Amino acid sequence: MNAALDQAAELVAGADSVLVCAGAGMGVDSGLPDFRGDEGFWRAYPPYERLGLSFVELADPVHFGSDPELAWGFYGHRLRLYRTTVPHAGFDILRRWGAHAYTSNVDGQFQKAGFTDVAEVHGSIHHLQCLLPCRSAIWPAGADIEIDPDAMRATGPLPECPSCGALARPNILMFGDYTWVPDRSQHYLDALAAWRRSQLGKRLVVIEIGAGNAIPTVRRQAELASAATGALIRINPREPELRHGRGLSLPMGALEALSEIDARL
Repeated sequence: MNAALDQAAELVAGADSVLVCAGAGMGVDSGLPDFRGDEGFWRAYPPYERLGLSFVELADPVHFGSDPELAWGFYGHRLRLYRTTVPHAGFDILRRWGAHAYTSNVDGQFQKAGFTDVAEVHGSIHHLQCLLPCRSAIWPAGADIEIDPDAMRATGPLPECPSCGALARPNILMFGDYTWVPDRSQHYLDALAAWRRSQLGKRLVVIEIGAGNAIPTVRRQAELASAATGALIRINPREPELRHGRGLSLPMGALEALSEIDARL
């Protein structure tokens, strides 16, 4: 492990640029819940275990139309949680390294840690859109939504579209989602793609953190971005394996691994 950490530090020290590709495991050290599997989800949200509802079933836009209090109970709770969570010190380390960020997380933790132009491939819970949608407008989420924590249902007023008055929903790409408005996310994804093109011929190091195989969006991005150089550092305590043996594998949590690398620089 020490040898791998030494190699990782050498890669970062010699890099012209750094790209971090982060999945859900990035937020665990900040105290955010791990939704890995139904059991992990139910540990975070016991009321849904009583109802027999899984994360995949809840993260479906159909509930905003059929049972908006249920839908906003889940997303309203997460919005408040992410607003009150303090990003762990690993975010500051990456920012000091000048890293650009690509993430499947919708929690806004990178922005809270001072990152700008974050490519959020699945959108952001801190922005809303019309449920219909009546148009492609996206706007910042407003005040917290009142929730009954025992039933995990919204009890207060629900956000509305300012254009047509219909129910608003988070601007997040959910499961089976055909009405997500991708414009805001696409803007930052296009900007990241342009930046990556500007790095051709340079020493780009990719640090993948907490991205598993179940939803491999982030893992594929990291492998693609590092394909030319093989300079991939995979940080994952559960699924650290490397495809074709290209890169470095660190079976550790995000904060521990980043702190160990940073201490060597």
